[in-house]
Formats: sequence, C-alpha cells, structure tokens
Amino acid sequence: MITGQHFIGGRWQGVPVAKHTSFNPATDQALLWCFAEADSAELQDVTELASSAFLQYRLTSRAERAAFLQAIAKEIEALGESLVHTVMAETALPQARVEGERARTCNQLRLFAKNLMQPSADIIEAAEPERVPQAKPALHLQSVALGPVVVFGASNFPLAFSVAGGDTASALAAGCPVIVKAHNAHPATAELVARAIDKAIVQCDLPKGVFALVHARKHAFSEQLIQHPAIKAVAFTGSQQLGMHFQRLIWQRAEPIPFYGELGSQNPLFALADYLQQHTDNFAQSLLASVLMGQGQFCTRPGLVFLPQTDAAKQCAETLAVLCAKQGSGSLLTPKIAQSYREQCQRLVQQPGVELLAQGEGNEQGCQVVPRIFAVSAQTFLTAAILQEEVFGPATILVRCADSTQMQMLATTLAGQLTATVYAKDEELCREQALWQQLALKAGRLIVNQMPTGVEVCHAMQHGGPFPASTDSRYTAVGSQAIQRFVRPVCFQNMPEQLLQDKYSALTMLFSYG
Repeated sequence: MITGQHFIGGRWQGVPVAKHTSFNPATDQALLWCFAEADSAELQDVTELASSAFLQYRLTSRAERAAFLQAIAKEIEALGESLVHTVMAETALPQARVEGERARTCNQLRLFAKNLMQPSADIIEAAEPERVPQAKPALHLQSVALGPVVVFGASNFPLAFSVAGGDTASALAAGCPVIVKAHNAHPATAELVARAIDKAIVQCDLPKGVFALVHARKHAFSEQLIQHPAIKAVAFTGSQQLGMHFQRLIWQRAEPIPFYGELGSQNPLFALADYLQQHTDNFAQSLLASVLMGQGQFCTRPGLVFLPQTDAAKQCAETLAVLCAKQGSGSLLTPKIAQSYREQCQRLVQQPGVELLAQGEGNEQGCQVVPRIFAVSAQTFLTAAILQEEVFGPATILVRCADSTQMQMLATTLAGQLTATVYAKDEELCREQALWQQLALKAGRLIVNQMPTGVEVCHAMQHGGPFPASTDSRYTAVGSQAIQRFVRPVCFQNMPEQLLQDKYSALTMLFSYG
C-alpha cells in the first residue's frame, strides 16, 4: 500500500493532501495516490533524529555498514513487480529500462558494501624519535564521516539517482545518516524504496534516524532543510536555476557546507572527417539512438554535435533528418518538463541562424513531445548564447565547422560538461591532440568512438565536471569514489596504537576507495 506519508524516525507520519497527487505522464492523468506536505514539525523531527543517529551510526564498523547496504539491495529486489509497475506508472519509462535501473541501483549498493570490506586506505607514517634536528611523531591519516546528509531525488532516474541511489548509498557507506527529499515526479516509487530501507534498518538494528524520507512540493521546506545547522552536506541533481538558488542559501549559512550539485550538461560530440567518411550512416543511426534514449532525458545525452563541412557530414545530417522525421511522440517525465522542452525548442526556432532540420511526427500535448534536430553555423554558435543552454529532452544541435581547427576553437568556448566525445580514426586522434587537450579542460569524462549515454558504475568512473556540469569538479556522483564527498580527512598524531586498531572506535572510520 502507498500511504503518501513521510518516513521519519522509523515510523510513517503525516496527512496526505488531496491535491498533491502522483501523475501518469503516459496518460496525462493524475494517479490515485496522494502525498503529505512537510512543514516545520517534520523539519524539527527529521533533523533531530538524524543528528542523534549520527552519534551512533558513525561508530558502526565497516562490516556493519556493508551488511546494511546489502540488506537494502535485497529488500529492493524483494519488492518485485510492484516496484517496476509503480515506476512505470509514474514515469512512463519502459519495463526494460526500469528493470535495468533497478539492477544498477542494487549493484551500486553492493559495490559500496564490497569496498567497505576491503583493507583500509589509511596513510600511516611511523615515528622517528631519533631524527635530528627534530623528532618525527607517529602520524595516521584517516577519513571520518561528515554528518547528516540531504539527498534530493532526481526526476530522470527514479531509482539510481533517487531514494536509494548513488548519493544515498555513498553517504550511508561513509557513516552519514541520510534525509531524502522525494522528487514530486515519482513519490510512490520513493515510498516503496523507503519501505525497503526501513526493513533493512530493522534487520541490522540501526538507529531509527539513520534514514528519512520527506515529501515537499513547496521550495520553502527544502530551503529550510539545507540551511538547518544539523545538515553537513547536500547532494542535488536538477536544474541550474534551482541548484544555484540552493548553493546561495548554503553560502549564507553560519557554517557553509559542501553542496554537490549536478546542474546540466550538453555533452558535446566531435565527429572528424576521416571517421565520418567511412561510417556515415552508422554514426547517424547511433547518434539518434543516443539522443532518443530515455526520451532525451539522460544527463549524458549528446546535445551538441560538431561536424566538418564535408560531403560525408552533409550526408550524415540528411540521414539523421530522415530518421528523426519518422519518429513518433514520446512521454517526458512531467508536464512541466515537457512544457519547458517545447518552449526551449520554440526559442531555438526563433533564433536567427538556427535551422530546424527535422522533427518527429505526432501531436505535442501534456507530457507528449517529438524529437528535433537543429543545425547552426560555427559563427552562429559563437554569437547566440542560447546555444550554450541545455535542452532537456529529445533534441540535439548540429554545429557546422570548417575544419578540425575551427572545432578546437569552438571547444574553448564551451562551459563545463559531464562528457566530451570524439569520433575519429586512430591517426586522426594522434593529429588532433590539441582538441583533446582542450576538451580535458571542459569535461569530467572523455570518450572515443562511443556515445556518451550510459555510465558504468565502477571504481574508475568520473561523473562530474567543471561548472555547470557539477558544482565541484573534484568529485564524482557515480562509482565507488563518490564516497569521498561525505568524508573528511583527520590526522591522528602520537595516538596509542590500540585505539587506532579498535574497529568500533570513532577513530577508525576507514574506507577503501577501490
């Protein structure tokens, strides 16, 4: 059953509001579930309980936290078809996508659990009492948890970047209690996953405040939550406008805290001449498939494609236009997202120098939209600021460049990106090292001859980049390194060895980073 309540302190509470319903984007109709609205009472409860839980949870061993993460994964899987059907009803995502995302969510929970069971990554330097002119003390560098973390669920990943997604998994692995603000696009999904976490908390006998879920449609609650002194870090995936609003509020705190925001990326793709000459049609097909994946709602969708002015590139654009025109309409996650997509596309059409090469078939009403392919010259790209804005949905912009030198010049104008991709033959890559060197300054992940959509969850992944891709380019939101966002280093000098070896001591918050 979906109660529509908050989960705070091990119990479900709050009165659902009739107008705060879940929504089915495929039918453009409200679902029957209604959800509560958090207020000052919930704010006090959730922060106090998280602070209290931190005092206990930070003292748990790595093995205990690993068992907790494994239990969460097991309980999510035990939800079975009810979870899959609920996600589909709230997002219009196909069953295969939902099942794949569920597997990714559970796998990343288990990845952090596995890492916790590995030897620690401490740095230990022995004392040198005989060193002259000054003796050297014994030094032991460890990582300790920051404290309660707020996680904002993402609209486009109802499982992998939501209640039990990578942000939550890495914070719990670090020893931090988590407060999740459910996304309004899939609140019933959020409740089901929270129920799985509730069972894991009971099984592992952990403090009740180690996890909480709250529903809030008004920004005021979220603003008060991230400004509360009990909160020590925030993870957010969403729009640049809202993300920067939250960042400014955090800067105004008496104690500023880390804000890990993923705010947008166009994921530029550069196709070089020799490669296109040999792979024209295959490239066009792969590009459109990447743009349309998840109806263009992947944060790694290629939104800018730089092409040389060659016959092969012209043929590629024509093939892409023909394929796009055959596509029907599809559902975006919410009416607001769909309306924003249509408005952005209309602004592009009205921009001088922007050509609409093709658009899909079908009507655009409610959550339904059609894909679009735009084209501009290099000069237009340089002068029209709108072309630097992410279009969240199934659209991409082709940028016609005179040659690779002009591509390199345009690369210097790009904002920060999650990914940058080059399609090229090996010898072209060797010739165009200057392009690669420039893109390394702009993106967190550089890709050769593969589309950027899809992110491997592993030790070596970097999912972040210079602003606005993320608010701190030194960290990743995906993979085992994501835990580093929620710990800080502490150096223990001349500490008795028996204290440092006590696996339950606050002094041994040890973590393996792979």
